[in-house]
Amino acid sequence: MNNEVQESIPHPTQKGLKTTLVGIIISALLAVVKALGGIFGNSYALIADAIESAGDALSSIMLWIGLKWSARPPDKNHPYGHGKAEALMSVAIAIALAIAAFIITRDSIYHIMEPHKTPAPYTLIILVGVIITKELLYRYVLKIAIEINSEVVKADAFHHRSDAITSSAAFIGISIAIIGGEGYEVADDYAALLAAVVILINAYFILRPAIGELLDESVVPELNNQVKELAEQIAAVHQVEKCHTRKMGVMHVVDMHIWVDSHISVAEGHKIAHEVKNHVRNHLPEILDVLVHVEPAESEGDKQH
Repeated sequence: MNNEVQESIPHPTQKGLKTTLVGIIISALLAVVKALGGIFGNSYALIADAIESAGDALSSIMLWIGLKWSARPPDKNHPYGHGKAEALMSVAIAIALAIAAFIITRDSIYHIMEPHKTPAPYTLIILVGVIITKELLYRYVLKIAIEINSEVVKADAFHHRSDAITSSAAFIGISIAIIGGEGYEVADDYAALLAAVVILINAYFILRPAIGELLDESVVPELNNQVKELAEQIAAVHQVEKCHTRKMGVMHVVDMHIWVDSHISVAEGHKIAHEVKNHVRNHLPEILDVLVHVEPAESEGDKQH
């Protein structure tokens, strides 16, 4: 990436891209380790876990593409920017997870009906390393997601947590199979089934906020109230009549109606609107734009400054 392109990407998105790249590399390596361990160690739970990690790597690649796409500046066809690409990728990630859960469920049922050898003890050592790695990665990615206020990066963080959970389930299932001996081999497959359930639950929690963002669902009231309070700090603003805030990638867009003195000129009203916009954006860097509609104040009993 050349310097010109690099500078055009907002700093929060740059952090998200770097975090995602770390996740892709780690998930891909763990998927290979778990797949080999599961194949040679006779553990379908570990193979199912490898599928989950491969899904993590794939979804992280999709996330990386989404973040790059959403960072593109507004153009003629997309005057509000490309922030919705983030939510679209979250939907795609949730669908990919659901497909992975279906594959794991189908194969787990097959292995329950067709008994196999007891898993090798060394598969437990692999899982301990995986659980620790994925939990640390989850905490790191979630910290960055909160810093840059990105739902799609949060979704990526929960992928890593779900991987840690499925690995824990695999650990329990394999332990039961090894300790129980003959007749308990299916515990390994039931652990894989449990992993599929966890993956589906995570898919839902990723999908729900993404759909809300695509449908311009109102954001948390706290941010909306902050925007209103900042607007009403401008002396010429009698009152904020309406204020709606929606998410656009890692940023937010505000639509606002303000009351001002009905006797001022159009030029003065225009000046007040820009003052409100600049004041809000200076205090809340996560606000991408503020669209201000100026209304004449209805009475002298409105807010006094």
